[in-house]
Amino acid sequence: MSDPADAPTACESESGTGHTAAAMPQVGQIWLDGRMVEAADAKISVFDHGLLYGDGCFEGIRIYNKRIFKLKSHLERMYQSAEKIYLTPRWSMEEIEDAIRMTVAANDITNGYVRLVFTRGVGTLGLNPFHCRDHTAFVIAADIALYPEELYENGLPVVVAKRRRIPIECLNPEIKSLNYLNNILAKVEAIKAGVLEAIMLNERGEVGECTGDNIFLIKDGLISTPDTSAGMLHGITRKVVIDTVAPALGYTVVERAHGIGEFFEADEVFLTGTAAEVIGVNRIDSTTIGNGKVGPITTALTKQFRTLVRENAPED
Repeated sequence: MSDPADAPTACESESGTGHTAAAMPQVGQIWLDGRMVEAADAKISVFDHGLLYGDGCFEGIRIYNKRIFKLKSHLERMYQSAEKIYLTPRWSMEEIEDAIRMTVAANDITNGYVRLVFTRGVGTLGLNPFHCRDHTAFVIAADIALYPEELYENGLPVVVAKRRRIPIECLNPEIKSLNYLNNILAKVEAIKAGVLEAIMLNERGEVGECTGDNIFLIKDGLISTPDTSAGMLHGITRKVVIDTVAPALGYTVVERAHGIGEFFEADEVFLTGTAAEVIGVNRIDSTTIGNGKVGPITTALTKQFRTLVRENAPED
């Protein structure tokens, strides 16, 4: 889940979206509807349907050594999200790519985070989205606050949320929309439990994803993860782990339905996300996973992922 880790100093997440994100920029340049403006002057109308109804879509994207990780994949997902909510972008994919690169350069970001947002635009107080004028687009580029490094070494405790994932038939989480209230309410459960992340089940009781990350388990040396029919954001980092990182280490990832009990009994559990990258889980609710430490396969996957993105982060 993926663009949007709740480190103590972070304000949100990428699933992308989810739980990490850029530190709040007080200064800097924002690309807003075709022009660069100071962060303090980057404003949208109170009548924008993105604000009034969460009507829009977004992407969270990482920057490594001035390379914008999987930029084209993020842009493709962004435009797919826009199409699925019947939002016709004013800007071509190439123009938005240029806007992102311009914003990263203007803020001199070497390692950081990009937030790309399309809102529906200014409209009436009614729900009809077709009464809105031209949609608004903006790009933020800033530094990023990550999970503390000790959590990558020792593992991340999580809980199972009581709140279920919205069914695909109601609001497909494949759409990375501005309406993240389902995730936020599950996130509140995690915060109240004193942890940073929560696992969300679908209406059938199967594991879907976390509030801002995708989830994997390892049992007897085999890696598996919920398939997309469980209801989840099709995470960019998830796909990189399945297609590139795991195979580089000689592993194949199986996508299938999972009950929550499988995670309690797993040898290792790990999460993936734009901000979180690859991070091991050491406890679910009160159950210790494995020996209570980050396992050897997760450790190898994290190292392989970091090598990939820091040496030559692919932008495709």
